Amino acid sequence: MRPDGAALVTGASGGIGAAVADRLAGQGWPVGVHYRSDEAGAAEVVERIESGGGSAVALHADVSERDAADRLVGELEDRFGPVLALVNSAGTRADGLAPQLKDEHWDRVIETNLSAAFRLTRRVLRPMLRARYGRVVNIASVVGPRANAGQSNYAASKAGLIAMTHTVAVEVARRGITVNAVAPGFVETGLTADISSEAVAAEIPARRPGRPEEVAACVGFLASDEASYVTGTTLTVDGGMSA
Repeated sequence: MRPDGAALVTGASGGIGAAVADRLAGQGWPVGVHYRSDEAGAAEVVERIESGGGSAVALHADVSERDAADRLVGELEDRFGPVLALVNSAGTRADGLAPQLKDEHWDRVIETNLSAAFRLTRRVLRPMLRARYGRVVNIASVVGPRANAGQSNYAASKAGLIAMTHTVAVEVARRGITVNAVAPGFVETGLTADISSEAVAAEIPARRPGRPEEVAACVGFLASDEASYVTGTTLTVDGGMSA
């Protein structure tokens, strides 16, 4: 049985993160809706959750900053109690072929997509270990294990996220904590708005982009009690791209 606690979803002002926040709220979690720049989007997600009878609060932070994890989790704990579910959905891109990729673009992507997820995971494991219950779900990408020219920084961050997921899962499995990843393929969100969905769809066996709600459904399962024996795995949601 799930103890009382809250869920934190990073990057939840739109796209996959917003869909995940909606899904977890529907499963009874009070939700921390994190945003970096889209305050209006986060407020909309909170309003939607509350109008449906759930509980939510918008939380602002740049997760790439080293003190953000403590501040975010502390704020949510003060409002709703211990954070017993974490979905690391915040992510960014700064594409470019390796010879032209600048250090700042490498650093920004790695810090946001990988280092921030580690720091947040490390922080929430404290209450999870005490409760002997926890769910961590990391939003990775099929680009992690699969080459995609022009995205060496993004691919490295997502491959690292998958490896971190598997390793942390083994470390905490005996304490009732599961750690998993979901690896979406091409999903229509603000992060992919500059990419032609028609061109990409031709390379997808399902012949269409994914929807944020389809990714959120998988996250919802991994965050549920039904997935209590699923840990250290990566669930691919890509319409057959990596088959």
